[in-house]
Formats: sequence, C-alpha cells, structure tokens
Amino acid sequence: MRILSSAALIALAYLVAASAARAQDIEPRQYSNVPVGVNFLVSGYSYSQGGLAFDSSLPLGNPHLETNSGVLGLARSLDLWGYSGKVDAVVPYTWLSGSADFLGEPIQRTVNGFGDPLIRLSVNFYGAPALPLKEFASYQQDLIVGAALQVSVPSGQYDDTRVVNIGTHRWFFKPSLGASKAVGPWIWEATAAATFFTDNSDFFGGNRRAQDALYSVQGHLIRSFRSGMWGALDATYFWGGSTTINGVASNDLQRNWRLGVTFTAPVNARNSVKLVASDGVSARTGNNYSQFGIFWQYRWGGGI
Repeated sequence: MRILSSAALIALAYLVAASAARAQDIEPRQYSNVPVGVNFLVSGYSYSQGGLAFDSSLPLGNPHLETNSGVLGLARSLDLWGYSGKVDAVVPYTWLSGSADFLGEPIQRTVNGFGDPLIRLSVNFYGAPALPLKEFASYQQDLIVGAALQVSVPSGQYDDTRVVNIGTHRWFFKPSLGASKAVGPWIWEATAAATFFTDNSDFFGGNRRAQDALYSVQGHLIRSFRSGMWGALDATYFWGGSTTINGVASNDLQRNWRLGVTFTAPVNARNSVKLVASDGVSARTGNNYSQFGIFWQYRWGGGI
C-alpha cells in the first residue's frame, strides 16, 4: 500500500511546485487521483534565463533576463461530492535582472519582490473517486477526466514606470480540461486550457493594456516505477494573446512551443524531491527561455 500511495501523493505535490511557471506551465500528472485529506507543503528553487516575461505577452526583443525564484506552496486533496479534488496555492519570491529591447529601445532591469500568488481548484469527474488512504490501496487507474480553474491574484511587485516587472497588475483566470490514461507502468496525458486576462489599467506610465485569451495544449508521456519514482517527457504549445495599448493593436500574437522533463523520487513516507527542466523550442514573440528547478515536498494528514 505504501508504494502505490507514495507515487500518487508525489504527483499531487508536483501540482504546487509547477504553478510557479505561470500561464505557460508544463505540468504532468495534473489529474492523477490521490487519497483524500492529505496536506502538502512545498518549497524550492527555480532558475530561468532568456526571453522570459512574467507578463506573458510583452513584445521583448533580444531578451537576456535571468530570474532566481524561491517558491512556497500549500495543497490539500479534497472530497468534492464523491469526486477527488485538489486545492493549491503558491507564492513565489523572485530576483530578476537583465536587458532587452522594448519597441526598439534598450531597457535594463534589476529588481526583486513577491510574484503574483496562484490559486487553483481541480476536480476529477470521471475515473477517480474520492477515497481515504486505506481504500486507495486497491485503486487502479484506467482513464481519468478532470477540470480545473486557476486564478492569478495581482498583488506582486509592480512599478508602472517600468516595462518589466515581477507582478502583472492584472488578474488572469485559467480553466482547463484534461485526461489521463494508464497503460501498464505508462501514463498518457493531455490537457487543453484557455487563459483570460483582465486589463492592466496602469501599464507603463498610466496606459491601459488589454490582452486576448491565450490558448494552450500540452501532452505528457509518464513512466512510473514500483519504488514510487516517476519521470515524464513533456510538451506544450500555446497561441493567441494579442494585446492592445489604449485600443491600438500590437503585433505580438504568440505561437510558442516548449519541451520539458520531470523526475520525482520519494525520500521517505513523508518527504520527496522533484527536479524539473524545460526549454523553448520556437517562439514568435519572446518567451523563448530555459528553466530548471528543484523542490522539496513534505506531506501529512489523511492517515499517512
């Protein structure tokens, strides 16, 4: 029972850490079933460099931005009317430095502060009933279908006299729908999502900036092991997200590919470690950056 439960619990812990990647995250095992009533505390470190912009549609040219981020998150597995669900919240703190071109003009930036917190609620409405830990021991995944809603709260560091900031000074709402199919030790996953943005009414000197919805699809090939370890090959494609400033359209439609890998291993019944890495394959408007991270995950409750 411990080995089976450990693999599923590690999958839930990954959901917290991956949220720091914002609207273009690459996230395997988002819709895995886990026992009800388990809590998670996640802390870790993430590094990125390249055409990274926390506001996902900034039209940056020749970017060379570096970020070092500390991440703290909490999650809990839920029983939602008989279906398994999860709620998670993440707060990152980031140190950012680098240079880029904005509308043909060179800019430089060095800043640190809290990023926008992320909150998400998800539910598996097919193939993943809500189960306590003892009953979960006999659960075998086949096909799982689920949905989620993630919200970004605009409370991070923001300065309207600067183009590049850690916070975005706007909300986003990201509904998603996904499916996960187990075939022996392998799991195939696919997720489709749309991110909707409110306007930034105080963009770069008091201008109003609006953004169209950003759409994304991602797929994962996951291999699980009896020891509780698992690894994944990940890919995502996102498109859309054109912006206007005071009603004037910008030439910043996004069509971007990213690839990644994930590896997670248990340390003991309550602790595990996770390594992630991803890179941009092609990008029409920036956001072609490299990223890696390491995270420590501690879990309690639910009969562990």
